[in-house]
Amino acid sequence: MIEIKFKGRGGQGAVVASEILGRALFLEGKFPQCFSLFGGERRGAPVIGFLRVDEEPILLKCQIKHPDHMIIFDLSLTDEKEIFQELKPNGLILINSNKGIDFFKNLRRYKIGLIDAGPIARNVGLGGTFNMAMLGAYNRLAHLVKMETLLDVVRKMVPAKIEQNIEAVKEAYERAQVFEGEG
Repeated sequence: MIEIKFKGRGGQGAVVASEILGRALFLEGKFPQCFSLFGGERRGAPVIGFLRVDEEPILLKCQIKHPDHMIIFDLSLTDEKEIFQELKPNGLILINSNKGIDFFKNLRRYKIGLIDAGPIARNVGLGGTFNMAMLGAYNRLAHLVKMETLLDVVRKMVPAKIEQNIEAVKEAYERAQVFEGEG
């Protein structure tokens, strides 16, 4: 089983991203389980989404306390102490940031993906909606689903600007920086 934690802020699309990835995994014959935690339900408040996936039906019904993967939509939510306490050894982490890998030297024990998702979203005409760019970068980092499956699900689940969202997934996949863990 792989357990994934999505950390974002209200309005960034972390929950929608987890649902799209879950649907893509389902279409490839896997068994996904998605759920979310919300603080104050308002734009900008911290939001956490969870996704479990396995080759067999999942019977667990509890929060994910030690994920295999973390996807951080907002650099301000990157708490090294929390990451060290939660992320499993040999885990991977995707961070939305314009910082280089040297900024994250303390996290180098993990496989790290870096993407500056905001400019990608703006360049393709999505404004500040960058969750599809995060999915594209995550797909490059984790390789959990085929790109064709992910793009098909985006076409079916995204309500507007479908081609721009597809372009964001593709561009982020190409531009994501991946650094193998050192620990």
